[in-house]
Amino acid sequence: MTQQTQPTKQADHTLATSEAFPITLPGTRDQVQMWAHPHDVEAAALQQLRNIASLPWVVGVRVMPDVHLGKGATVGSVIAMSQAVAPAAVGVDIGCGMAAVKTTLRLEDLPDDLHPLRSQIERAVPVGFAGHQRPLDGAALVGGEWRGFWDGFDELDRAVADQEKKARQQLGSLGGGNHFIEVCADDDGAIWVMLHSGSRGIGNLLAQAHMARAATLPHNADLPDRDLAVFLAGTPEMTAYRRDLFWAQDYALRNRTVMMALVQRVVTEHFAARGLEVGWGESIQCHHNYVAEETYDGIDVLVTRKGAIRAGSGDLGLIPGSMGTGSYVVRGLGNEASYCSASHGAGRRMSRNQARKRFTEADLAAQTAGVECRKDAGVVDEIPAAYKDLDAVIAAQSDLVEVVARLTTLLCVKG
Repeated sequence: MTQQTQPTKQADHTLATSEAFPITLPGTRDQVQMWAHPHDVEAAALQQLRNIASLPWVVGVRVMPDVHLGKGATVGSVIAMSQAVAPAAVGVDIGCGMAAVKTTLRLEDLPDDLHPLRSQIERAVPVGFAGHQRPLDGAALVGGEWRGFWDGFDELDRAVADQEKKARQQLGSLGGGNHFIEVCADDDGAIWVMLHSGSRGIGNLLAQAHMARAATLPHNADLPDRDLAVFLAGTPEMTAYRRDLFWAQDYALRNRTVMMALVQRVVTEHFAARGLEVGWGESIQCHHNYVAEETYDGIDVLVTRKGAIRAGSGDLGLIPGSMGTGSYVVRGLGNEASYCSASHGAGRRMSRNQARKRFTEADLAAQTAGVECRKDAGVVDEIPAAYKDLDAVIAAQSDLVEVVARLTTLLCVKG
């Protein structure tokens, strides 16, 4: 198979390098440092950032180059809080993130028609709201300890008490929206498998339950945005949220691990039928909607990354673009000015509704030319032009990460 030409890129207003950053967001003293130009960010997102910075528990906010408006908190933001955490700053897809594995396959090993392979992946991995008809045996697929993990379900918020069966069935499933499974080629012609997913329905329900509870607490009564309601350290509400949060983050990681095992099995069998043996490298995994305990300038903080990855020194990370525009494998440089963080992707330049109104199926087909993927009305909101230019996003954070590999999308499965 020959490598396909990428779709024409949509130029951003400013193709700046990291030498221009960070920039202090006007009106916030020095709490908000941006790896993006404020004039390239929608006004509503800038106001969200100002609202976040005004919270008394916030130590600092760092803004990644893929920044855009989110619910409650801005996507592409890194928020360091002392003795508090805001559930909306994590979002409803707790633990959402990426996984990728390099194979021993080469570009020339791939057939010209990748549709049969896409169909086989779609049969193996449920997409959208679907789950497996029977729960998968995680231990048999990927090893590890599972009994204790599922025993922990009984300790979760009672709002999800009746959801265990569904949670078990959705383990190893993709979901919808911007989640995907891809087969890619790097610039050296090596083939990679990459996927993007999170904690599915169970993470969403847990997040909503805790966000609603936080909004009722007296200390959140006068916030500039009730979606930014927080839990305070040392309270039963904080203890309960952190318990559920870390369980959902673990679920998301296990979900990606199981899903990757399913995809690897499909790819292995597909190429075995063609007389080719497939070898697999080590998996790269990274959350980009999560909370971690970290220390900066001698201060212990709870760092919330909503649409951002950890980029500590040597940390491998994954920064995807959109359908047809490829992705990057990166290595963190440990820049503490960004709270050791980097972007989680290209970031949307327009909302889903805007994309559906502006673009057609014909536009989608043109912008994903050469990529084996859905090209129907159901995924028009994921069209590449709805996202920022990925190369510009990478260039803006060259002081945060170094590029390990650039991946070109060949096949993409969407929910």
